[in-house]
Amino acid sequence: MHILLGLLVVGVVAYLIFRARQSPQAPFAAVAAANPELAEEAARLDIAFVSNGKLFYRAPGDTVRQLESAHVIEAQDRRERSKQRHGWKQNTSFGVSANGGMRSFESADAPTAFTSATYDAGVGALLYFLKDETVGGLFACPPGAKSEQRLLLKQGLHLEDLNLSPDAQLLAATSVQGDGTANIALLNRDGSALREVTAGDTYDSSPGWIPGVAQRLLFQSAGLARDERGYVVAQGNATIQMLNMESGTVSPVLEDPRYDFVQPRVSPDGNLLFIRRPYEVPRYGADNFVLDTLLFPFRLLRALFHFLNFFSLMYSRKPLTSASGPAMQADIKNIMLQGKRIDAEKSLRNERPIHGVPSLVPRSWELVSRTPEGVDRVLATNVASYDLGPGGRIVYSNGRGVFVLADDGKTALALKSDFIARVFAARLDRAQV
Repeated sequence: MHILLGLLVVGVVAYLIFRARQSPQAPFAAVAAANPELAEEAARLDIAFVSNGKLFYRAPGDTVRQLESAHVIEAQDRRERSKQRHGWKQNTSFGVSANGGMRSFESADAPTAFTSATYDAGVGALLYFLKDETVGGLFACPPGAKSEQRLLLKQGLHLEDLNLSPDAQLLAATSVQGDGTANIALLNRDGSALREVTAGDTYDSSPGWIPGVAQRLLFQSAGLARDERGYVVAQGNATIQMLNMESGTVSPVLEDPRYDFVQPRVSPDGNLLFIRRPYEVPRYGADNFVLDTLLFPFRLLRALFHFLNFFSLMYSRKPLTSASGPAMQADIKNIMLQGKRIDAEKSLRNERPIHGVPSLVPRSWELVSRTPEGVDRVLATNVASYDLGPGGRIVYSNGRGVFVLADDGKTALALKSDFIARVFAARLDRAQV
């Protein structure tokens, strides 16, 4: 017994040593300590972030607040009135859907979601895009104010990755199409003159302006693979491309089949910033075939059950099951960040926290700075999203917290939340506006 206990202790110690060697070491920002000056700077920043389709912001010295959009409130009122008009259909044959289940007339069936935001520090406002199942719109609102300006509202419009030009005259954005593609779009600051400047069977996204260089725009691009019916079945690795808006030509900047290069930006000192993460090649191997074969009888029985359940609801208004069950909650093992589905539960369990804040993405998601000579430097690990704040200060998120990164690699915690999909920082201090 004593020998077994001794072996167990030795094994635990060996495992801890192994994990310590695998963890990122200084000077990586994930383990760097903050200094008081940086912590004070982090508290002064205007920061916003998107979480589960909602937009939150933190003004200097204030707490995190949710931005209440007048457009969203009006949409909720319309859905509530629609629910009241159609409420009599609930639990009747009119409420039976094609798959045998019951249609829901709850107001949450078609939510209006924030997709992206950006600061317009010149007027002290947040620009943001809202969409539901039918329309999308661009709005502007000073943080904390109740006044909201509608700049653009269009049927079927879906914009993401809003990025205001350095002169605050143009907005670049990702225009998502219904066929699975996405193009880079430009529009004026007031929402006028919307036009797409890239095309093709690709997913072009995350446009970034180049300071001091006119008519040039960086963006990430990934090719799409489709089946014989035209459905997207896979997406290639993300590369960084540069668009010459004068000639309409696109040239590659950074490509490597082993990696995704996402969210390209150019810092004030001329370095190229991007998130680098391993590219996982989609595969359908023998194990998938065996699993599909084993599950085929159960899937067939499930389809038969729903077929019979449909008729039971139609003619007797009673389902074959006693209850529809509780509403499903988002699975933490299945969330999307930067266009990639990740196992956040695994990361929360295995990754080292940053300033005590757990990471939703693995340490292989690295924020990299590349000099014009092509020299790479890893600035931080576990990076899910980032933005450039005052003076080019880097603000980044690990999915649960927002951190400010100093030039010497030290970090300070700015705020934390349960889930942060994208983070946005004001370009200028309020004193400069």
